[in-house]
Amino acid sequence: MILIGRNLSPFVRRTAAALNLLGLRYAQRPFSTAENGAEIRGFNPLGRVPALVMEDGEVLLDSVAILDALDELAGPDRALVPRTGAARRAVLRATALGVGATEKVVAAYYEARRPEAMRWADNLAKQTSQAQAGFAALDALADSGGWLCGEAPTLADVTAVAGLDFADRVLPELTAGRFPALSALRDRANAIPAIGSTRWQG
Repeated sequence: MILIGRNLSPFVRRTAAALNLLGLRYAQRPFSTAENGAEIRGFNPLGRVPALVMEDGEVLLDSVAILDALDELAGPDRALVPRTGAARRAVLRATALGVGATEKVVAAYYEARRPEAMRWADNLAKQTSQAQAGFAALDALADSGGWLCGEAPTLADVTAVAGLDFADRVLPELTAGRFPALSALRDRANAIPAIGSTRWQG
């Protein structure tokens, strides 16, 4: 399999970490949407990452679809999302919080990058507030000192870690020590080589 995109994207990173945790072999083409748009569109007409080229040549788009397919490949005993019941719903809910918070960080980041005269302050404040609310909800889940949804890392943890690391990198004032339990969980997760090795170092 070939993963398209670089791990600065939290959505590419959560895919890479999931591949590692599931023990699925892959190569990676660390394409940047800013610098490798034509190459990315060769895999995804939208020019977005991640994309995953399967062993048979099929190309999967969007981390949600990719991660669902990876769980299917790995099988129910190793999947990062439980197959049924309350455990599944809990992981999906926490994952949705992580995805939502991360999407708001991305929106705030692009708003903050505008020239000051073109910046929409109300929108930046709204996106920042929504991102912080999502991380705060995850921080409350992390307060037990374990993982977000049980005794082992799930997709919820992978997603939250990728999102929080991304926020700390691009908008550190958004996090600024606000989420101590989630930050501690992030540090535990990054100590696991399958997750920590995907952290963007560029």
